[in-house]
Amino acid sequence: MGQSGASATVARVESLVERLGHRAGARLVLISADRIGTTHSSTAGGFQALRDGAATTGTVVMPAAWARHAAELYRGEDLGVHLTLNSELDCFRWGPITNAPSLLDGDGGFPRTLQDLWDHADLDEVRRESRAQIERAVLWGFDVTHLSTHMAAMQQRPEFFDVLLDLAAAFDLPLRLESGEAERNAGFPFRALATARGVVFPDHFRLVRGDARNHVVEQLADLQPGVTELSLCPALDEPEIHAIDPAAAGRVDDLALALSAELAEMLEESGAVPVGYRALRSAQRRARHRI
Repeated sequence: MGQSGASATVARVESLVERLGHRAGARLVLISADRIGTTHSSTAGGFQALRDGAATTGTVVMPAAWARHAAELYRGEDLGVHLTLNSELDCFRWGPITNAPSLLDGDGGFPRTLQDLWDHADLDEVRRESRAQIERAVLWGFDVTHLSTHMAAMQQRPEFFDVLLDLAAAFDLPLRLESGEAERNAGFPFRALATARGVVFPDHFRLVRGDARNHVVEQLADLQPGVTELSLCPALDEPEIHAIDPAAAGRVDDLALALSAELAEMLEESGAVPVGYRALRSAQRRARHRI
């Protein structure tokens, strides 16, 4: 047999945008309204960004005080569960919905810091609590489209990521995962591990704490081929959010940006195709179940 016959043909791996029905090299954008359920301001602001603005997806924090109200407002929007094991605000706290002593700090809420969580959390309790948050979302009527992790807590440690990946596979849901430097800083290949399990995630995502407007403008000015996720934390300009959250002004600006003609123009100029996680979920399930 000649060399050409002996050489195996390597099949080209289909890109995520192609799996979503677009041409190779297309630019797709997810714009997320995060932290729905944490406060009234964030809940009402998140739904406004989804219904009247540019947001194509969002996340809900199930242990938080306004999650039940979010379920009452829900009309089938593209929402994922923001798996939450931390409660970082000084004077507004939430805690586990399961019996999880290792996930409590001295105030009776989730740990404020990531290091406190990582140092003291029992992984069995992490798994039970995370599963309970997803199951509560389903019970309350949410059509859960994906999973994310608050403060990236379950992405940055391999033992926590194992729990996150197991849940994504068990519920057959895509994940929000960071790209680039975040994976190198974590010290383990979480994106490759997700791919090996058939779990889908955006091609490009960077967690930004504060100054989301500048990040969005920067990303849309030089949008890369593939699926890019941009995260906003929109909130109404109400006394509640200003009283409890030092980042309140930025959250109010996130809502203004999501509703603005400026963002609509930037999206059009970038050539971006808006997409939600429901499309990623369908692509993942087709591939994993060959349907």
